[in-house]
Amino acid sequence: MLEQYLFLLPIATLLLIGAMTPGPSFILVAQTAISKSRSEAMCISIGLGLGASTFVFIASMGLIALFDAVPEFYVAFKILGGLYLCCLGVKMWRASKNKVVSADAELTSKPAHFKAVVLGLATQLSNPKTAIVFSSVFAAMLPVKVPVHTTSILVVGVFVLSFSWYFLVSILLSSPKAQASYLRFKSYINKGSGVLMWSMGSKFVAESFKP
Repeated sequence: MLEQYLFLLPIATLLLIGAMTPGPSFILVAQTAISKSRSEAMCISIGLGLGASTFVFIASMGLIALFDAVPEFYVAFKILGGLYLCCLGVKMWRASKNKVVSADAELTSKPAHFKAVVLGLATQLSNPKTAIVFSSVFAAMLPVKVPVHTTSILVVGVFVLSFSWYFLVSILLSSPKAQASYLRFKSYINKGSGVLMWSMGSKFVAESFKP
C-alpha cells in the first residue's frame, strides 16, 4: 500500500529545498520574528503554509496549462504580485523610522494573529513562480497514473513542510539575543529587509515587460 506513494519522497525533498531558499517569505518571517514576536511569526508561517498548499492544489489542477494558454493571465499575476512585494518593502523601510522606546514595549506588544496569517498567505500567493515550480516538479516527477488521494497528500504534506521550516526560523530568530540585536540595529535591519523585498518585487514587474 505505502510502496505506491514512494514517488512522493523525492518530490517532498525538492519542495523542501525550494522552501528553504531565501526569498520574500523568509525575509518576512525573519523580520517579524526578530522585530515583533515569536507567535506572530508563527502565524505568518501558517499563512505561508496555506499559500503553498493552495498553489499545490491549483498546480495539480493544471495551472501551468492555463498560463500557457493565456500568457496575459500569468503576466498580470506577476505584475500584481511584484507590486504587492514592493508595497511590503516600502512598509518595512518606513518602519525603520519608528522610534524604539524599549524592549518590553516593542517586543511584548499585542500581536495581531489573524492579520499575520493573512499577511503570510498574501505574501506566498504574490509569487506566481511558486506555482510554476510546483507545476514543473509535478510534471517531471509524478507518474502517469497517480494513486488515489495523491493530491490530498501533497496539499497536506506541502503545508507541513513549509510551516515546519518557517516555524523553525521563527524559533531561532525570536530568541532574546536575536531580539536584542534587532533593537540595536533596528533601522539597518528594517531598511535592508525593505530594500530586498522591494528589489524582488521590482524584478517581478520588470520581467513581466520583457519581450
